[in-house]
Amino acid sequence: MSIDAGVDAWATLAQKALPHRTIVELLRAFGDPIAVLRASRTQLKSVVPEAAVDRLLAPVAADRLAATRAWLEAPAHNLIAWDDVDYPRALLDIGDAPPVLFHVGRRDLLNRTSIAIVGSRSATPQGVENARAFSAALSEAGVTIVSGLALGIDAAAHDGALHHAGSTIAVVGTGPDRIYPARNRTLALAIAERGTLISEYPPGTPARKENFPRRNRLLSGLSRGVLVIEATLSSGSLITARLAGEQGRDVFAIPGSIHSPFSKGPHKLIREGAKLVETANDVLAEIGVVSPRRDKTSVPNGDHIVPDMQWAELFAAIAHDPVDLDMLIARTHMRADELQAALTALELDGRVAALPGGKWQRLDPASRTRA
Repeated sequence: MSIDAGVDAWATLAQKALPHRTIVELLRAFGDPIAVLRASRTQLKSVVPEAAVDRLLAPVAADRLAATRAWLEAPAHNLIAWDDVDYPRALLDIGDAPPVLFHVGRRDLLNRTSIAIVGSRSATPQGVENARAFSAALSEAGVTIVSGLALGIDAAAHDGALHHAGSTIAVVGTGPDRIYPARNRTLALAIAERGTLISEYPPGTPARKENFPRRNRLLSGLSRGVLVIEATLSSGSLITARLAGEQGRDVFAIPGSIHSPFSKGPHKLIREGAKLVETANDVLAEIGVVSPRRDKTSVPNGDHIVPDMQWAELFAAIAHDPVDLDMLIARTHMRADELQAALTALELDGRVAALPGGKWQRLDPASRTRA
């Protein structure tokens, strides 16, 4: 983008890392960031505390400001500030909206109806399938999917949405020029091309642990609601859900097996009042969006799935909870070698997944073709 005096002033102000309230007071007093940066110490002290004045008047490291300006000079790179017509209106309601967003991709997605999908980084295969299927159905209905570019549920949600009308927004906890985790580089580039990638952190900001919980308020703030798919009780997804409740957003959760640690988080949220959902239409109905098609993204129960192979009895015996080899032997009366061969065949067919600890879980292969 072209860097005029206003953009440069916003970029400089973003480097000061001032509290939200301080920036609000400064803009009320001086009108725009150019005037704020030109104000004298005496003028500034009449508006904000001296500590904020010291921070504001301290010079920004030349290399940091140069890196920001260099990044902004690329045609696809944007700085979207509070006074920009494309700044997400939903964020202005949360009370702690960043004054500047560094943006790559489609600006039109920033003010669309959105749902955040979050969950475990170490998701089960079924959790990944559910995230991809739900996000695809919601995106096909025109709902933009917001997530955090993490491994597991986040990555699956972005991937499921990318190929449909609503597409996706990735909110990152690094500078917009850094991709974290590196394994999601290809996905991040696809989002920058067909969706939107945003960050409140200036270019050059590395992955810092403290930035990611703070980033979560933007995931929920951009969205009409947050859908949690698989989360342990210590998951950062529960932070996002809590923030959503505080911001007046809906909280949705998909239930799971009572034996899985990844169900503990969603079950806790449901007990606390989150809306239990089994289909994408459950979410669409709550936010008042009509699906363009008959919904097929129910959490798989497997009743309609009959494998075209001789292992149908085994497939039924696996049921829905993770199960180990001894339990399957007891249920099917098969020999261990026969059972292992059958499980391998089902895994190759995409109908079951091997889990840590020698356990197995049934998958819904139809979910791969729902998008």
